[in-house]
Formats: sequence, C-alpha cells, structure tokens
Amino acid sequence: MALQGAVLQAFQRQAENCRNLGSPFTAHLCERLAAILDDTTALGRAVVGWPLDPVASALALRLCGALNMAVRAGCAPLLAQLYPPVSDTGPAFDAALQATIAEYGGDLVTLIESAPQTNEVARSGILLGGLLTIAAGTGLPLALNEIGASAGLNLHPDCYAYDLGQGRRWGPRGAPLTIACDWRGVAPPLDARLEIASRAGSDLAPIDPADGPACERLLAYIWPDQTTRLERTAAALTHAAAHKVALERVDAADWAETRLAAAPEPGIVRVLMHSITWQYFAGATRDRVAAALADAGATATRDTPLAWLRFEPDGTRGTAAILLTLWPGGETRALGRGDYHGQFAEWHDRFADWSDP
Repeated sequence: MALQGAVLQAFQRQAENCRNLGSPFTAHLCERLAAILDDTTALGRAVVGWPLDPVASALALRLCGALNMAVRAGCAPLLAQLYPPVSDTGPAFDAALQATIAEYGGDLVTLIESAPQTNEVARSGILLGGLLTIAAGTGLPLALNEIGASAGLNLHPDCYAYDLGQGRRWGPRGAPLTIACDWRGVAPPLDARLEIASRAGSDLAPIDPADGPACERLLAYIWPDQTTRLERTAAALTHAAAHKVALERVDAADWAETRLAAAPEPGIVRVLMHSITWQYFAGATRDRVAAALADAGATATRDTPLAWLRFEPDGTRGTAAILLTLWPGGETRALGRGDYHGQFAEWHDRFADWSDP
C-alpha cells in the first residue's frame, strides 16, 4: 500500500511549505518520499500507519530530519553523495533513497518517534519585537520563562545583533551572531530599554548546548540546503554553552503552573513565551497553561505585571501570529505576523498605548 489520504497530503503540503520557505531540496525530498514509501518496508509501514495527525505531528519533517541525521553521521554514504551542496535530485537520488530506507529503515523508525527540534534562533528577531513592546509598556526588567525551550537559544534575545531592514539595527557590539529579520509595517519601539532580569526554560527533551551529540541531532533538523541557518544555529549553540540557562526536563503545564504560582518579585515583569511549539502540546496541556496564566494574571499589579508572548500558527498559511497578553487587564493584542523561520515580521500599529494598560 502506498501513501494515501492525510499522510500523503501531509508530505505534499510540507513540500509546498519547504519550497515557499526557501528549501527546494527538502521540498523535493518530501515529494520523492511521498512517491517511494509503501508498506513493503519497515519505515514505509510506520509512515502508512502513522497513528497521529500527520500535519500537527510534523511527520514529514520527522522523516526528513531522520534521513539528514543518517547522512551527517556517515551512515548513508550513497545518499550523502547526492545531498547538498551537490543536491542531485535525478534518478540516482531515488535509487539512493530507496537503498537507504531498505538498509536503515528500522533505525529511521526509531528516530521519527521523536518530534522535531530545530530551536530556530532567528525567531528571536520576532520575539524581540514583543519583548520591546512589553519593556516599553511597563518600564520594568523582564524575567523570561520559555516553554518548549529546546536548547534555550531564544532565551538570549538581548545578546544577539539584529539587522531589521531599512537601516535599522539593534543589539550589542561584538554579538555572537547577527539575525536578519525584515521588519515591515509599524515597528515596535526600538528605543525601549530591554533589561533581562532572569532566564529559565522547560522542555520534555531539553538539549544541553554543550552536549555534542544532542546538538548534532538538533542541527540535523535544519534543512541541509540552508547553510545560513546551520551556521547561525551553530553560533547560537556556542554562545548558549558558554552562558548556561537552567532548562528543566518537565511537562510544560507542570512547569508553568509551578512558576506562575510562585510569589512574583516586585518591579519585574514575568514573561511566559513560546514560539512554534504550541501545536505539539496536548489539548489538556494547552488548557492548563492558559488557566495558570489567567490565575496568575488575576492578581497581577502594575508593580508585578505578567505577560504572555507567543508566536504560533493560527490556521493562516505561510505565516504565524504574534500575540501578546498583558496583565493587569488581560487584554490580548495581535502585534503582527511573522515568517516561521524569522525571515520577516509584519507589525501592526498597536504599540503606542501599551504604557497605559
């Protein structure tokens, strides 16, 4: 049995997304996997009978990442010869792909059981806009708390330099990397003083940025023809390894409930943030996180404010929504939309009145 129904559509949709996001190689890989896979191999059977929603669980990206791991580890030399920078997508590619699936299918089945982790640090170019908005609206330092933090690369947004288009730049001199994110529309307040009081994160499978094999797995989920992303992530991992942040291995709801139930520190904004991870949480987990925020927000004051910053898909193809809820008050505002990989952000004119929530 070949791929069909929702599983086939998931690979086709992912191919389209990859092509639109600047990875023609990964788009082709998704298309060829959709054509080649069937129930005659162990990997094919696992994909044909995939028990989860193949789109929400990112099945195609799981498999692309697993194959890239095999290539980068030297376990699939025939396929490696046709991967970027060569990117030979002719008939030889199909033959190498089929041979790799036949030989390493069992190992690949194990690898696709885990959700992808890319920890796209360029999303800091989008989160930065929300954090500057919070800083401008409250005038206070921020305590960053990230769920789905992976290696915690987006917990260092103030340490990076940014090229935001139209001659706009932000960040310290001597930054470990520069993130290019084209800010369009009415930009957030770049002159706001952004002071990070603390940083902490949680993940079901946190990555220690000093753990070489774990970081290699993370890099394998980056599309192999996007060398800028690979170089940027490697630089961010090096920075994170030298500036450790506490990352707890715990369920997002358990962690959020514990963090938000603690007494707030006066003069500090508690920020719960996440980016392109909400879809991977179970519905009950999302409900518990939202409830914990509402409970903590009910007692927030101007001296102990609470913010919920998220950059997540909302059903609109091609971009994700940038939303911010600020307590006291609890109003949610749509700050804009952004590219999944942080290449651009479309900002709305909703910043001027945040100082009077």
